[in-house]
Amino acid sequence: MTAVLGRVGPMYASLARDLQRLVEDGAVAADARMPSERVLARVLGVSRVTVASAYRELREQGVLTSVHGAGTFVVPRSDTRPWGRLVTGDGPDVLEFVNAAPPASSFLGAAYEAAARGIATTSAHPGYVPGGAFRLREAIARRYTARGLPTTADQIMITAGATDAIHAVVAALVGPGNRVLVEHPTYPGALDTLRAVGATCIPVALDPSDPDAFVDAADRAARQHDPVLAYLMPDHANPSGTVLPTDTRRRLAATLHRRGVVTVIDEVSVDLDLDGHGPTEPFGAPVPDRAAVTVGSLSKSVWGGLRVGWVRADAAHLAAVATVYSARQLTVSLIDQYAAIELLGDYEAVVAHRCDQLRASRDALTSALTRSLPDWSFRSPSGGLSLWCTLPAGERSTELVDRARERGLMLAPGTRFGTGYAFDDCQRIPFTRTPEEIEDAVAVLAELMGGANAGPRERVPSRAVPEAVV
Repeated sequence: MTAVLGRVGPMYASLARDLQRLVEDGAVAADARMPSERVLARVLGVSRVTVASAYRELREQGVLTSVHGAGTFVVPRSDTRPWGRLVTGDGPDVLEFVNAAPPASSFLGAAYEAAARGIATTSAHPGYVPGGAFRLREAIARRYTARGLPTTADQIMITAGATDAIHAVVAALVGPGNRVLVEHPTYPGALDTLRAVGATCIPVALDPSDPDAFVDAADRAARQHDPVLAYLMPDHANPSGTVLPTDTRRRLAATLHRRGVVTVIDEVSVDLDLDGHGPTEPFGAPVPDRAAVTVGSLSKSVWGGLRVGWVRADAAHLAAVATVYSARQLTVSLIDQYAAIELLGDYEAVVAHRCDQLRASRDALTSALTRSLPDWSFRSPSGGLSLWCTLPAGERSTELVDRARERGLMLAPGTRFGTGYAFDDCQRIPFTRTPEEIEDAVAVLAELMGGANAGPRERVPSRAVPEAVV
C-alpha cells in the first residue's frame, strides 16, 4: 500500500482520494486495519496532521471507522439494495440482466417425459436415494474419465445444483476464522457462502490477459495467509470468462497442493466452449485426488430449474461432505435425476445447441457494445455466459445500475463480484438473453451513458425472475 501512496503530495485531500482508490480497487481489504497516523506519516514523509485530516475525511465519507484503543479500520461495504433479489412488477416490462441464466434447453421436455416413464416403473421405490442414483453418478463419472480424470461412481455425490454442492463442501471443510483464497473477480454466491460460515476471503487478482501471473500471486497469498481452501473457476470463469491454459492449471494445482490448500473447482461453465477450442484438461488431473474437490451441474448447459448438481472428490473428503449434506437434505428429486440421466445420454447434442444460442448472443452483445458504447473496454470470451466490461474513467457501476433500474433494465453492479469496494469500475453483462433483448439493453445503457433522456421505450418482457446473482 505504501508503495502506491508514496507518490502522493502532502495535501490531505489528495491523500484521502488515493486511500479511497486503494480501498475501492480492493488493494486494501474490507475490515483491514489501517496503519497508525504516526506510522503512515513517517513512511510517506508527510506530517501527522495531513494523515489525520485524510483519515477524518474518509471517516466522514463512511469509508473508515476508528475504534478507541484498537485503531482505524476500513468499513465493510454494506449494500442492502435489491441486487439479485426477487424482482416484481405489475407488468412484463423488465429487462432482466442480473443473472447469467440461459433459458430451458429444447431437450428438456423429452428428457422429463422419459423420466416420468421411468418413474412409473418404480412404484415400489421409496423415492429416497442418498448420495444420488447410481446410473446418474456412473454417467457423470464416465464424463470425467473421458476428459482425462479417471473417476468412479463412488467418487460422485449428487446435490440439488452446484450452489448446493458449494454450500455442502464449504460447510464440511471451512470453519469460522478460516481463510479461503478466491480469484478476484469471482462468483458472488461463493463469496456469500464463505462469509456465512465466518470465513475470511483472500482475494487474488485474476487478469484474463495474463493468467500465468495468477499462479505466482496465489503462491504468495497461500504462503502469507495459510488458507485452508481455494475456490476457483478455471474454465470460463464468472464473470471474466477466463480459461486457465493447461500448463498454468497444472502449475497452479501443484502449487496449491504443495502449500496444503484443498482446491474447490467450480465447473458449472466447463462445457460452454463457444469458439471450438476443445476440452481443457480437468483441473487437478496431475495431482492426487485429495488435492481437489470438483463441483458441477446442468444449470447452464440445460436449465437452472433442473436442480441437479454434483461433488467429485476422494473418499475422505466426499464422506465429510456427505455427512454434512445428509443432515439437511435426504435426497435430490428422483425425477430430476432420471431426467439428467436422459440428458447426459445425448449430452453432446445438448451442449452444441446451447453453445449455438450463447454464441449468437455473445456476438450480438460484443457488436452492440462496440457500436453503441465505444468507450467501454472488454475482451470477448471464448466461452461462458457473460462479458466483463471496464467502464470509462469516472463511471461507477453502482450508480449506473441504479439509473438503469429506473429504465427497466436490471443489472448486478460490479461490486457484487469482489470483496470490499472492488470493481465499481466494472460491469458484468450476461449474454444469456436473446439478441433482440441484448440490443434493447445496450440501447438503454447507451442512453444513460450519453445522458440522454429518450422518454418511454418499448420494453422487452423478462422471461426470468431473479432471486440470486448467478
